[in-house]
Amino acid sequence: MIFTRIMSLKSAKKIWDYLKVGYAGDERIRGIKVLNLIKDFELQKMKESELVKEYFDRLFSIANKVRLLGSELNDSRIVEKLLVTVPEKFEATITTLENTKDLSKISLVELLNALQVQEQRRSMRQEGVIEGALPVKHQDNNRYKKRKNLRTSRRVEKIHQAIIRRAKDEVSRNPTHIVTIVRRNVIHHSNVGKDLTLNAPNAINLDMKQ
Repeated sequence: MIFTRIMSLKSAKKIWDYLKVGYAGDERIRGIKVLNLIKDFELQKMKESELVKEYFDRLFSIANKVRLLGSELNDSRIVEKLLVTVPEKFEATITTLENTKDLSKISLVELLNALQVQEQRRSMRQEGVIEGALPVKHQDNNRYKKRKNLRTSRRVEKIHQAIIRRAKDEVSRNPTHIVTIVRRNVIHHSNVGKDLTLNAPNAINLDMKQ
């Protein structure tokens, strides 16, 4: 459709004028578009979770749209925008640049490199902290398991001691009954079925050992 319309025009000026109106609109419309883009540019802020490159790409995209409409949004504006809208975690880098550079003359590439270097260092430190925390967590788990096992062993030992005390009390109260039970057990487990004669003290000692 556009190509057909251009072919019908007789001069380069008419073709150019047609393209300007078709793609950019007249001067008033272009002005409104530029103002909206600049307003959008000024409202931009870098998110805490955003990378420097991602934020720069957003700003640069808006700047390119402004330039395509015939207006100017130069690199120095992008530098100023980055300096005042990056998160506080980049404050150390900006302070260093203020002390060593003339920020009114610093290039966009130089600023981006400085911010990205700090970003990479911060990421490496965080990865190191996470990796260092994993062995500590593993050690804590092992300590917890050991303490749990120790508590369980102590609990079992207390139960065992209580059973022995109850058995001793039962023997002291009714020794004849215990001797009879032990004698029956011994006769039952004898391979030859002999009548084993056990006196009371020996029977009690055997029961205690089992």
